[in-house]
Formats: sequence, C-alpha cells, structure tokens
Amino acid sequence: MSSKVTMQQIADHIGVSKFAVSKALSGKSGVSRDTREKIIQAATQLGYFSQKRAKTAALKAQSDKAERTGDKDTVIVLIPNVREQNRQSLYWGRIIDGIAGALEERRLGMMIVTEHITDNFAKLINPDGVLGLVGVGLISNQLLLEVRNLGIPFVLVDHEDALIPSDALFMNNYECERRLTNYLLGNGHRSFQFVGSVRYARSFFDRWLGFRSMLEEQGVPLHQNPALLELEGENRTELTERLGVIAAEMKVSGSLPTAFVCANDSLAFCVMTALAKAGVRVPDDCSVAGFDNIEEAALSDPSLSTVHVNKEALGRRAVDTLLWRIDHPDGPKEKILLSGDFVLRQSTGLAPVSRME
Repeated sequence: MSSKVTMQQIADHIGVSKFAVSKALSGKSGVSRDTREKIIQAATQLGYFSQKRAKTAALKAQSDKAERTGDKDTVIVLIPNVREQNRQSLYWGRIIDGIAGALEERRLGMMIVTEHITDNFAKLINPDGVLGLVGVGLISNQLLLEVRNLGIPFVLVDHEDALIPSDALFMNNYECERRLTNYLLGNGHRSFQFVGSVRYARSFFDRWLGFRSMLEEQGVPLHQNPALLELEGENRTELTERLGVIAAEMKVSGSLPTAFVCANDSLAFCVMTALAKAGVRVPDDCSVAGFDNIEEAALSDPSLSTVHVNKEALGRRAVDTLLWRIDHPDGPKEKILLSGDFVLRQSTGLAPVSRME
C-alpha cells in the first residue's frame, strides 16, 4: 500500500464502490447509515483523515495568523432543530447566550444555523468568511463530516462523535450524579428508579452511569423499571400521561421507590405531577431529584432539588476552546468537563421510615 491513502483503497478495504466512499466522506446523502459508519471507521483506521489534517495544517502554516482578525470574523453556532434544540429552550438557549456574550466581548460575529440537511449546509454559509464553528447538542456525523471537509475548525457542546474526533465540552455529569445519589443514600433511601432514556443524549447516559456506579459502590441493589428508561422528548403532557400509568402500577404492586432520580428537570416535573395524581406526596412519600437547574426548578411546588448546570459558562468556555483550536490546529483533542453544584430544595427528604429497607 502506498503512503497516500486513497478513496479506492478504502473502497477495496470494505468492499464498496469508490462512489459510495466519496459520498460518505463528503457528507452527502445517498449512502445508508451503516455503510457510512463503516466507511468512516475504515478511513480512520487507514489514516485517511490524518493525512488530510496534515495537509490542512501545512497550508495553514503558509498563511499569516493575523487572518483570524482579518476577513474571518464570524463564528457559526450550529444547533440542528431536532429534539427541541433551539434558542427558546431553557437549557440550550442559555448555552447560546453564553456563546453570544463571549463572542461579543471579542467583537466577533455570530450566525446561528439550525439546518440539519447536509446537502444544503455549505450553501447556507460562506466558508471563506467563517472563523470557526460551535456545535450545540446532537449533530449527525454526516453533517460533522461536511463541516470538517470544509476545513472549518469546530468544537462541540454536550455531544461527541466516536467516528469524528473533536474538542468537546460537557458538564461532569457522571460525578455530579454520583454526588446527588450519595446524598439520597445518606438520607436513608435504598429503593430507587432512574427516569430518562439513556440513548437520548450523551449527558443522559453519563448521568445514568454515575447513578448506577454510586449504588453499586454502596452495595444497594437496583430493580430498574425498563419503561422509565424509554422516556424522552419535551412533550410534558405526553410524558406525564405515560408516567402516570407507570406510577399507578407501581403503587398498586407495592414497587414504588422512595426516590426518583431524573435525567433532567423537565422529566422531574412530569414525575412530580404524575405522583401527585396518584396520591403520592413529594417528598413525604417519595423524593424526586432533577438535573440542570432550569428557571422553573426554584418556582415549582414543591421546589425541585437538582444539579446546577452553569449553561452560560459552557457556552463561554466553548468559544475559548474554539479560539485555542484555531491557533493550535495540531494540538491534542480535548474533552473538557465543568463541575456542577447540587441544589437542595423541597422535593427531596428523608426516606419514609415505613419503607426503608
């Protein structure tokens, strides 16, 4: 094999056509998801992307770094309009506020792109005038491929792609959930349920892992209701109805836990509403904890115990990371974790004595 990895070599390696490889690596449609992932994985293993990065770095070295303060003065904020990811969201919107504030302080422009159809992405922007890109939330690897192929430096917030390495920023969801769970254990709770789909977001999965690891560390068995791990979305009416059925069944069967640990605050509000309809008092009969500390958490009745996520700080740190990446294109990729604080409010308390194991 020659030192230069070609598309034909990638095609031969996995038994597809060169045309399919070209489509997949350019981020275009017309290739199935499974085939695209196989092609990206093969390209990574064979060193195709490494040679492209080396070429890009060599070209960049020939240009003056002053370019960053010249014609390129706009940062794209890519937040595909899926899963209720938008500027109006109490979670995602605050992250964008942080990005906007950091860019304004540096006198850089911001362009928000909500497009998630890759064939149109390059037409929406002027790559020659783009300084870099901050991706917020879930972004398909097909779209990330197109961003990389355009040669735009980028960082991701609350998302990472196993096939496309990049700088990424998260809350330290794992450790924060461990601390929250440990607090509940310290209040006598031994019967738990986690609420939220672990496939919905990387942050949900990390919170689930933190929750489980603390229970395992303390030798507390978990009899998880699988239906609660399938709940996702932002439609609170629908979620509350589904939770109402589950809560009623648990109450009748005597399997109601003493504490619900929820993947985010929105799910926690739905749990509290469902429990109230089932005649279960929070926190007297059952404690409920959330995650994110959105504005509603302090105003609900009872007010919600949760983990405070400094959403604006995530956005600001993303801008810092992007500018560092622009100046250090060959530096190692970073995964940055910001710490959060447990906010104790009215929705959590001591485990009911009659139900403590």
